[in-house]
Amino acid sequence: MADFDMVLKHWGPVEADYTAYGGLVLTRLFIEHPDTQKLFPKFTGIAQGDLAGDAGVSAHGATVLKKLGELLKAKGNHATILKPLANSHATKHKIPINSFRLIAEVIGKVMGEKAGLDAAGQQALSNVMAVVIADIDADYKQLGFTA
Repeated sequence: MADFDMVLKHWGPVEADYTAYGGLVLTRLFIEHPDTQKLFPKFTGIAQGDLAGDAGVSAHGATVLKKLGELLKAKGNHATILKPLANSHATKHKIPINSFRLIAEVIGKVMGEKAGLDAAGQQALSNVMAVVIADIDADYKQLGFTA
């Protein structure tokens, strides 16, 4: 519970501008881990230099962060939020579990740089995301999805 509270303490700036933070997160994810861009068919044709200004990238990043905000506010009681997400990401989008680890790492970096999330806060986010990702992985296994 303390980890969730520590991250939520720094969530205000993200929540105030999901689109800007979302653009930062996805742009950085695609630049630091270029293979992840291929997982988003509508973004595959966007050159790395154009990612930061792309409205679609920012909008999708906002969607990701809004869902993360819901998960954070659920403080571990997130099965009803996570199950449909895991289902769609396994059966429709075919997103490998490691991609969640990569984006979690990028979110931590961006929050550290832009939202004042200090080292302890980044560790708290890492702890929270480890639980969330383990739960997604369990749902994936239940669905028979391994990637």
